[in-house]
Amino acid sequence: MKKSLSKLFRGLRKTRRTIVEGISGALSGGGLDEDALMDIEETLIQADLGVDAAGHLTDHLRDNASSIEDGGVDAARELLASELVRIVQACGPDEPVAEAARPRVVMVVGVNGAGKTTSIGKLASRLTAEGRTVMLAASDTFRAAAVEQLVIWGERSGADVVGGQEGGDPAAVAYDAVEAAVSRDVDVLLVDTAGRLHTQRNLMEELKKIRRVIERRLGRPPDEVLLVLDANTGQNALSQARLFHEALDLTGIILAKLDGTARGGIVIPIARDLGVSVRFVGVGEGIDDLLPFDAGAFARGLVEASEASQP
Repeated sequence: MKKSLSKLFRGLRKTRRTIVEGISGALSGGGLDEDALMDIEETLIQADLGVDAAGHLTDHLRDNASSIEDGGVDAARELLASELVRIVQACGPDEPVAEAARPRVVMVVGVNGAGKTTSIGKLASRLTAEGRTVMLAASDTFRAAAVEQLVIWGERSGADVVGGQEGGDPAAVAYDAVEAAVSRDVDVLLVDTAGRLHTQRNLMEELKKIRRVIERRLGRPPDEVLLVLDANTGQNALSQARLFHEALDLTGIILAKLDGTARGGIVIPIARDLGVSVRFVGVGEGIDDLLPFDAGAFARGLVEASEASQP
């Protein structure tokens, strides 16, 4: 647990620097006047917490001005952390929903370059390390490299891979994978899908078809529909999440590449505006660098003064 918290804290380093330095600078004059509050609000917007959330958090500081006058920067950070936790936890559980009958089917979607296939591989590795049997469905049939990449991740994680012909029907691959997962009684089936722009209607319709095919064979919808977002895309990630959610009724978010951005605050508007839980965050290139999302640890990682102060 401590190792995971340390990785998360390092992954948030760039975002934390933006926020902590902004708060410290705003309060350097010693008081929480309107100029200081405006500076803090601007800092939170720069970290991609979103205009609405930044305004809400600034109002929260204004309402508790007396505490900040007494406690200074530390008090301001603590007030922000507690309110950030409340916002994120209000969107849903940190953990996946209750286990379904085997196989548990997880459909994973996202735009090109978001880190979708890599996230699937890391999730497969995490699940097999927990003692689960895992199967991967290579329903990204348009990009040969995606299938090859998934096969490599399957070998690394000990997961079987079901694929099809290049250029074949992605929904047919998903159907065959559900068939295989049922017959082999595996615990979890992870369904990879082709990366696509969220604005391309025909490609979004294809994702809906895969979802319908899974439901038809399984007798229930996919147990999870997870969207992989690249944390570096900032507010555009919110637009992606909104449109994917409208099309597929997302159950959760995987926020990838958190370690490479100063815009990690995007978690907050996703939670606040969409009510979709962040399930995992990617904090590095290693196979074990996909971490379950912890709202409290995330909030502390955004606003604590230094890495030495982590739990």
